[in-house]
Amino acid sequence: MLKQRALLLLALSFAIPARAGLLEDNGARKQIQQLETRVLKLEDEVSQRTKSMLDLQSQIDALNTEIRNLRGLNEETTHGLQDAEKRQKDFYVDLDTRMRHFESAEQAAKEAASAVAVKAPVSTDPSDPVPEDRAFEAAYGMYKSGSYVNAVKAYQDFIKMYSGSTRVPDANYWLGKSQFGMKEYKQALVTYQKLLKDFPEAPKAADAMYGISDCLKGLKKPIAARKMLRQLVAKYPASEAAAKAKKLLAATK
Repeated sequence: MLKQRALLLLALSFAIPARAGLLEDNGARKQIQQLETRVLKLEDEVSQRTKSMLDLQSQIDALNTEIRNLRGLNEETTHGLQDAEKRQKDFYVDLDTRMRHFESAEQAAKEAASAVAVKAPVSTDPSDPVPEDRAFEAAYGMYKSGSYVNAVKAYQDFIKMYSGSTRVPDANYWLGKSQFGMKEYKQALVTYQKLLKDFPEAPKAADAMYGISDCLKGLKKPIAARKMLRQLVAKYPASEAAAKAKKLLAATK
């Protein structure tokens, strides 16, 4: 009996420390598991924060790129505006130069016409061609400079003053051209028709017929204009005006 008790006591003495060690192991495992859970949670939070920071950095990079693009576009726009301003300035300078040149030419033509008007009566020799030539050239200078109003008056004065001149047919032709330049189609038409009536053999007769066609077109009479061109080709087939009329007729079939 005593021996059995001794064996039981000996077994208990070994069992109590083992159980205590087992309990200690379970507690350590729980702590380790809790630590692992916290570590995983911290790692997940760090990952989320890292992802958010990367997204934010991407947005910042995109904004920086957009800012650079906008700056480049602004520089291009500024450069374009500067170019446009320069072109506009050059245009106005060129326009001003042209206007000054035109005004100078017109003034010179007026002065020439005035000089002719003053000097013409001075000559006592009716056969002296100088005043007549000066008057004609002055009128022609006005026409060439585009001063059609002054050219019309100058040619009308020439025709009155030098009615017996051999240059009257030409004066009538250029009078019609000047009236046409003013878009006075009816007056130009009458002038050309008078030229053909009074001087049917004039060197400018064919050109006058071509001018009549232009006047008819200006008056919105295309059928009559084409008819005049055909008459021109038939009457003056070898003239330069007829050659132009043929081309125009062929192009407007």
